[in-house]
Amino acid sequence: MSYPWGDERRFNSYAGYFRRCFGGRMQKLSIDAGFTCPNRDGTRGTGGCTFCDAAAFTPSYCRPTKSVRQQIDEGIEFHARRYAGAHRYLAYFQAHTNTYAPLERLRGLYAEALAHPAIEGLVIGTRPDCIDDGLLDHLAALAAEGRYVAVEYGIESVYDATLRAVNRGHDFACAAAAVRRTAARGLPVGAHFILGLPGETDRMLLDGIGRINELPLTTIKFHQLQLFRGTAMARSYEADPSAFRFRTAEEYLDLVVELLRRLRPDIVVERFASEAPPRFLCGPTWGKLRNERLWTMLEKRLAERDAYQGEIFIHL
Repeated sequence: MSYPWGDERRFNSYAGYFRRCFGGRMQKLSIDAGFTCPNRDGTRGTGGCTFCDAAAFTPSYCRPTKSVRQQIDEGIEFHARRYAGAHRYLAYFQAHTNTYAPLERLRGLYAEALAHPAIEGLVIGTRPDCIDDGLLDHLAALAAEGRYVAVEYGIESVYDATLRAVNRGHDFACAAAAVRRTAARGLPVGAHFILGLPGETDRMLLDGIGRINELPLTTIKFHQLQLFRGTAMARSYEADPSAFRFRTAEEYLDLVVELLRRLRPDIVVERFASEAPPRFLCGPTWGKLRNERLWTMLEKRLAERDAYQGEIFIHL
């Protein structure tokens, strides 16, 4: 059976999206350009989001003391060792808030990445309260030159009470407006959500998919709640573990299946779980269960239940 996205996988995969866009595999190369965050430097708040430790997701070759070009060169070498088919690349400005600087500095950093002969485009990770029309116009101009330019927003939850509790510093309306302003310029837009933040039940997460479906998103990332040593959320867990619910891998897969059944079928699923080095983690974990194995388990579960992305959405 072929699904609405044009292949036989039961969800609209990121790999399939890249095949449609580029005709083959595309690898993102993470870059740490030395940005900070308005939720850390006092502009929006201090201390950052209660769950945040950017270092837990930053590859070893990413260091802001290195130039953008050096990080790209080392990233190509890093991924060549892991993936034999990695030959085409996007520069992924990942660490912290990658639009949080004057436009001239941003222009220079993005231009340095695009000047690398192996780079075919940009993916820029940022906050929805750190985007403006001048920058969006610049990104649209880069895209008009034939570059792939995507913006990825950390949203984390559709519920304002949760966003306040994790010290996010913006509400869901701010996130929705940023997504719409970006999509209006023809740019691919991604969003990131954490599944399992304190106080959010399975019912809330399933209901929240309706609000996500209303956004003009191109891609989406989900990941399970993880606790990182030294964060405010880790301290909250140590003080009151009963305030947290950590799903087993099996429970989490059941939840993801139901989320996918409700998710708009044109939204590309980039990720549904994440890994971090064990040295960063505290609290309950899934042990040595790797993402590759989780993808296999998810596809098996979808097949067992004859379920697929958008199954419920399509029939509403």
